[in-house]
Amino acid sequence: MSQLPVIVGFGGISPAGRSSFHHGYRRLILDQLDEHSRQETLTDLATLTGLAQYDNGQFTLGESTLPDRKALAAAVEQQVRNNTLIRRIHPDWFDVNAVMFNRPATVHTGEQPLQFTLRNRHLPQVIPANWTLRDIGGGQSEVTVDGSCELIFPDSKTALVQSAGMLPTGFEPGKLYQSRNHPRGLQMAVYAASDALRSVGIDYDSIIDRLPPDQIAVFASNSIGQLDDLGFGGLTKFPALGKRTTSKQMPLGYAQMPADFINAYLLGNVGTTGGALGACATFLYNLKSGVEAIRTGRSKLVLVGGSDAPVTPEIIEGFRAMGALAEDKQLQALDNLAELAEEHYRQACRPFGNNCGFTMGESSQFLVLMSDDLALELGADIHGAVADVFVHADGHKKSISAPGIGNYMTLGKAASLVSDMLGEESLRQRSFVQAHGTSTPQNRVTESHVINETAKAFDIPAWNVSAVKAYLGHSQGTAGGDQLFASLGVWKYGIIPGLTTTPEIADDVHNSHLNLPLQHLNTGAEGMDSVLINAKGFGGNNASAAVLAPHAVEKLLTKRHGETAMNAWRQRREQVREQAEAYNQAAINGLARPIYRYDYNVLTGEDLQISADEIRLPGYNQPISLRTQNPYKDLC
Repeated sequence: MSQLPVIVGFGGISPAGRSSFHHGYRRLILDQLDEHSRQETLTDLATLTGLAQYDNGQFTLGESTLPDRKALAAAVEQQVRNNTLIRRIHPDWFDVNAVMFNRPATVHTGEQPLQFTLRNRHLPQVIPANWTLRDIGGGQSEVTVDGSCELIFPDSKTALVQSAGMLPTGFEPGKLYQSRNHPRGLQMAVYAASDALRSVGIDYDSIIDRLPPDQIAVFASNSIGQLDDLGFGGLTKFPALGKRTTSKQMPLGYAQMPADFINAYLLGNVGTTGGALGACATFLYNLKSGVEAIRTGRSKLVLVGGSDAPVTPEIIEGFRAMGALAEDKQLQALDNLAELAEEHYRQACRPFGNNCGFTMGESSQFLVLMSDDLALELGADIHGAVADVFVHADGHKKSISAPGIGNYMTLGKAASLVSDMLGEESLRQRSFVQAHGTSTPQNRVTESHVINETAKAFDIPAWNVSAVKAYLGHSQGTAGGDQLFASLGVWKYGIIPGLTTTPEIADDVHNSHLNLPLQHLNTGAEGMDSVLINAKGFGGNNASAAVLAPHAVEKLLTKRHGETAMNAWRQRREQVREQAEAYNQAAINGLARPIYRYDYNVLTGEDLQISADEIRLPGYNQPISLRTQNPYKDLC
């Protein structure tokens, strides 16, 4: 009997804010929320970004003291709106008016011009003894030859792409724990994994008391590693800048490092670990590993996630050079504008509309999965279940970046599984698609064809399609996590986020069997039984996940375990919900801190008790069995 991987916790940080308890989702539909939920999320964002502090039952905002969340929410709402979602790149990330670049310059010494190229304010050639180079600030350098000939030249330019989906302005994850020069992506992973783990409402130590240590697994990574200055970015450019390479830049740059950090500094995990890479499908690749670990019985508890921080001038320039990003001049041309104002940057990403490229984003998202039997035993709250994740490549390709045929197979298999588990009528009338929806002209045609043809094949008359990159941008490998957290909220608040940044659906979009809502779509909390999370990744990395709603999961588990067991689970769940909500309220008030256990309970081989049958670890109730099942008995 295969165990169903149920979602018992989720958390993270994105341009919409904290993901646990649906706060990130709430930011997407802020105008649709009831007053209580709206005040909570605005307060959460205010304390998260340092706008407000909470102490002794009151909030301080600058020099003002506010008595409650209602007053605080009213005071900070506009600033919170301005500091979240897609927007013009803030100087905290980099100065869009002074981006370093290579350019030739000519220095005249007497009548003879000398040609050389600048790289980040430094000359690549050996500078002659009679030359001096001095940084004079403001993105300019000064060359002096023999003390008599001077030339001042610029070595920076205005960025051609100035919009991105950035984490809320003012949020600094590295200040919440001893970050020790960790790259930004790893700082985000520590925060996000902690948020997910604490959202479960069950103390982690009490969970591991019931499990052998090798029945816990972590699958997490990102698509391109840590490319800021504290990771691979600094490793590759510091020598040219005359800066010292540190001992941390090389190891902390690796793309599997989010999983390594969680194992070493949050969980102390000795079970299975891994970090799959698959471009935009990376999160779903790791989710597939987690689902298979639980379904096969190898693991009972799995943490799945991703963390990408690609809002750097170098990465943005790389994707721009590919022709993948929406440049400012192209956005101006779309709307016939002489210049872009702040509100226009917010409309940069337009899935399935007339668009010109995707918008870079950053995000870290984590899920806590349990086997269904363990979830019922512990009284864990069930937010949904991941039935399966399907992955297919594109076959032969002309261009490695061009889309292909693999996505038809992944989405078709996911739809077929939902139909088998919940019925044809449920698939046709009560499922929706969270599309990859990058906002490129090519994606709007190719992905809409995939979804539309799948809808035709399964006789779905008007398949609802959402695409949250419209709000968050494209966080590369973590994009599937963004899509998932924005879908879980639908089963709490009953609203599918609409394509609100898209003025109208483009003429070349295939939509005979699709519903592409330009406004938020109210379906009711139990109006949708499932969602299909779709990813069309660079290089031919396609993945689609079939995710089931909590009300649908309860019906399935009742068939397996019986009504008596389910009622007992519901009773245990009440206390778990109370504990989870206590964390939520502390986080809203800005009082929660990430889990980070540095140099904690470090074990060596001498600490273990080893026999031919098992290994016992200090601090763990259950041993690790060494008796493995031989899959090759027919050969022995």
